[in-house]
Amino acid sequence: MLYDKITLSPKEILEKDFAIDTRGYRPQEVDKYLDTIIRDYSNFISMIKQKDLEQKNLVEENLRLKQENRILRENVDLVTGTDAKVTNVDLIRRLSQLEKTVYGDEE
Repeated sequence: MLYDKITLSPKEILEKDFAIDTRGYRPQEVDKYLDTIIRDYSNFISMIKQKDLEQKNLVEENLRLKQENRILRENVDLVTGTDAKVTNVDLIRRLSQLEKTVYGDEE
């Protein structure tokens, strides 16, 4: 992912050798500077790995919460859907049917 865009690794920087010219840079200064770059690269890589892990965890949590939300919505729809359609007339009819079943058809 992001690692494809990084050209050099800390190991490649460490192992890089420069040709020494008579009017070249001081090797000690170059080595010290490259050591700083290697530390930064190592820190960047660990930070990227940490962010990737956090992102993965957040995506998983997001999916879990979406699924939980969907289940809760379905439950709410079931509860409100059946209770909302029951009217007083329906209750009286049910009660009448129960009375007929319990007490028989004495009318």
